[in-house]
Amino acid sequence: MSVSHSVREVLARRIAGEIILSSKPGAAMRKWRELFAISQLTLSERMLLSPSVISDYESGRRKSPGTKFVRKFVWALLRIDEERGGRFIREFAALTSSPSMAVIDLREFPIPVRVEYLCKAIGGEIIACSSTDVRDVRGYTIVDSEKAVETLSGYEYAQLFGATTERALAFTNIQDGISPMMLVRMSSLKPKVVIFHGARPDDNSVRLAEYDNIPLLYSSLPSVEQLIKSLRKLYRVALRMKLGKSLHPPPKVST
Repeated sequence: MSVSHSVREVLARRIAGEIILSSKPGAAMRKWRELFAISQLTLSERMLLSPSVISDYESGRRKSPGTKFVRKFVWALLRIDEERGGRFIREFAALTSSPSMAVIDLREFPIPVRVEYLCKAIGGEIIACSSTDVRDVRGYTIVDSEKAVETLSGYEYAQLFGATTERALAFTNIQDGISPMMLVRMSSLKPKVVIFHGARPDDNSVRLAEYDNIPLLYSSLPSVEQLIKSLRKLYRVALRMKLGKSLHPPPKVST
């Protein structure tokens, strides 16, 4: 399926804008390259550069890239993805109209993933609605809770669901006194599972989850980077299991 020129343009501006305005542009470059699942070697070959150049920018060993380099970097990402079918461009396209940078990562699993395996991958504990009959999820979105609460409108919240609502919404950077479950409660769109990372759900969050009958998990992983790494590893396991009907036996996804 081809990707429209307008979608490419809007997404390119979003990526470039985040890199240029970031206090750590190299880290922003690394984030987007990894979101597109493109290696430094593949990207450097497309940009006709040594892989060390990409590595030096991402690690901060080189000074901030200029706008010309950022433009070349962004279009290389998009062209590589288009040659692979444009999957990630389409996944992120739903998010490009949002001015918020609340979304940290978003994936659609190639096959349904059992909630018990998701729980194991994130070092999770079910805090609310453990008896709810939710067997699997078809994707996940990792969200910066503070940015989501501050900036997302109802329409933009809907964009967190990517291609399907049958997914896990993982909230991180949760601030005291502000429950991201309020976002879920106020919307007609409901995820299959909600994950709290970095802050154990308070009583109010548990009550809201029980009201909507949504399993609420707590992830004990020590950092957002570990959460991203674990969920991407689960994604890769699902990709390898694509020809099967389910993830069985449980995959080894420990970090």
